[in-house]
Amino acid sequence: MSSSLRRGTLAAAALAFSIASLAACSAGSNAQTLQVKPDNAATTVGDIKIQNAIVVTQPDAAAKGPAVVSATLFNNSTTDQTLDSVTVDGAGAAEVTPVKGEGKGGKLVVPAGGSVILGGEGNASAVLSDIGSSVQNGNAQKVTFTFSETGDVSLRAFVVPAEHYFEKWGPSDIPEAPVTSPSPSDKASGSPSPSGSPEEGAAEEEGAAEEEGAAAGSSGSPSASSH
Repeated sequence: MSSSLRRGTLAAAALAFSIASLAACSAGSNAQTLQVKPDNAATTVGDIKIQNAIVVTQPDAAAKGPAVVSATLFNNSTTDQTLDSVTVDGAGAAEVTPVKGEGKGGKLVVPAGGSVILGGEGNASAVLSDIGSSVQNGNAQKVTFTFSETGDVSLRAFVVPAEHYFEKWGPSDIPEAPVTSPSPSDKASGSPSPSGSPEEGAAEEEGAAEEEGAAAGSSGSPSASSH
């Protein structure tokens, strides 16, 4: 390999590494810092930027339970904005709950020049109580975030189950598997059965008493020849 070609290869590798390093070190708005895959939905409308938006369902596709919307919200304006609602097509509005002590009138606040994470332990949450049959794993579902100043910000977010990488971003309320109780026949089979009924035992005792009485009467009566 010529020296000029080698230098070009090294320069390209260095450039790729520096880009990856910058992406990993940028404050707040990168996938590695937030531990969310970078290929998830993202969009910008005015001063609001949304990154890494996904809808996370129950780990078991057959389970009935809530789903959550996970995303990172950035406010590049000089004033705070509240997140007034999060709506998913086919599932309706999510219940948005800020971190305790950080809300404003019960609403989630995205601070000026700051960011907020939706989903995951210890973060704000957006919970969908009933996702319906139209929201299925693998779909790209339309999600609309409504802010106090910017208004509606919509994008399409992938629907994924809370498995593997996405487990820690999934719903905290996961239904437990049903517990089966033993049937009455199982309980009865283990109990000992009596060898005979009470009626049969009483009849046997009565018959034995009659035989003993008859024997006693024959031995105690006088004989006719004695007279």
